[in-house]
Amino acid sequence: MNQRNSLSLYGKVTVAALLVATAGIVIQFVSGVDFPTVPPGLIILLVAAGLVAFGPWRGTPVVGVVVGLFLLVGFFASGQIRALLDPGWFGRFVGVWVLFLSVITAGVAGAVATVQNYRNT
Repeated sequence: MNQRNSLSLYGKVTVAALLVATAGIVIQFVSGVDFPTVPPGLIILLVAAGLVAFGPWRGTPVVGVVVGLFLLVGFFASGQIRALLDPGWFGRFVGVWVLFLSVITAGVAGAVATVQNYRNT
């Protein structure tokens, strides 16, 4: 059967990391970084966290991996890597670090949770 019974520890870490990543976007938004009125990254992260938390399928934590990779690629493609090294704008600096570390954590934890969900059948 493809249903899971409960969220594993790494599944919970994936959800928490996705939610913390949204906090990174909010920190940047509040500190004045130019975002659209409704930042798409915020919506993507919230939907992904909801899917991982409430999705009934064993493979659902892989959403954390996909979103993590998607946001990391976008992070590097948009040139935000410079913001990691520039503490001059403190709010952006903190928000970018929170986002960066959280999506890496979500990706790793999502991969581990997915593997565990399929091994524990």
